[in-house]
Amino acid sequence: MIHPLNPAMEATFLPPVMEARRWLDGMVFPEGRPLINVSQAAPVDPPPLALRQEIARAALEDPAAHLYGPVLGLPALRAEVAAQWSAAYGGVVAPDQVAITQGCNQAFCAVMSTLAGAGDEVILPTPWYFNHKMWLDMQGVGAVPLATGDGLIPDPEAAAQLIGPRTRAIVLVSPNNPGGVEYPAEVLRAFHDLAQSRGIALVVDETYRDFDSRSGAPHDLFTDPDWAGTLIQLYSFSKAYRLTGHRVGAITASAARLAQVEKFLDTVAICPGQLGQIAALWGMRNLRGWVAGERLEILARRAAMVQGFARLEGWRLLGCGAYFAYVEHPHPLPSPAFARALVREAGVLLLPGTMFMPAEDPAGARQLRIAFANVDAAGIGALFDRLERLAF
Repeated sequence: MIHPLNPAMEATFLPPVMEARRWLDGMVFPEGRPLINVSQAAPVDPPPLALRQEIARAALEDPAAHLYGPVLGLPALRAEVAAQWSAAYGGVVAPDQVAITQGCNQAFCAVMSTLAGAGDEVILPTPWYFNHKMWLDMQGVGAVPLATGDGLIPDPEAAAQLIGPRTRAIVLVSPNNPGGVEYPAEVLRAFHDLAQSRGIALVVDETYRDFDSRSGAPHDLFTDPDWAGTLIQLYSFSKAYRLTGHRVGAITASAARLAQVEKFLDTVAICPGQLGQIAALWGMRNLRGWVAGERLEILARRAAMVQGFARLEGWRLLGCGAYFAYVEHPHPLPSPAFARALVREAGVLLLPGTMFMPAEDPAGARQLRIAFANVDAAGIGALFDRLERLAF
């Protein structure tokens, strides 16, 4: 007997990165031309040795590291985030306005569970981060696409036209996944003012804030004394400290909202992993210089990507920053077929734009996302050598 499935979950598309990995089944890549995998935005190298040693020390010497902890995270880590965010953004963030989660995806799911239910709507700029769309679909929440055009910067005035009686939030990701663009501070401010005037939430996912090319605070939203009435910020420790496997994220929001978030977290994971939190706290206190070096390396790779696309005839670089280049390709095949052909013909694994766009939007068929954070200068050179040799 086949038991019935939740219709909303059954209708939700499969995880895109896992789908792309299946394209590698049965593939053999020559020794002289290994696979260039630019499909997933996650560090593949381990954390720096000193951080791994701290994790080992905690595992061996701290009995509490193996027990349940507070649902909203270790008090010391919450306080450290609050202090560093207050300094970085020029505002006031209190420890009880910070919660720690099992990664930033869980942070998004937890926040959305406090904002929207079946039949409600959330505005997502397109191209969107597919996991955001997946969660909303599974919950029966309507994802309202906000087209951004070639510049990939969303327009607050266009967003205002999409707000209806069931709209609960606008979600922005900056630096953007998948587009790579950094939203100007004035754009974020305009979205904040729009959300505040309409009585909805502005959710800003800043997973890639540590790799922003700009100096200083990327926005001034935390400088408002009443920022917590509208703004919800999401963050991930995975990228800056290479803690992807430890799953540590953060929510910055009102204490009242986090009291509701606690209900979600308690029923899903009870608490964040202790070792990951200990690592994140140690990293925040001790690795500022190391993270600055990581940022410079990512910015150098970004520059190499921009230079590389100048070599390709017919391609258009729509956005480039943080871990991503988002491009328009000239191949006659639509992007899903072209992406699969690139595995066979060029030994390159990347994601088609259709994974980030509404099915009814034809632009996705001409677009690709390249996650270049794990490709060094030699690898970026090899990537463009292979793309340049493609025959159309």
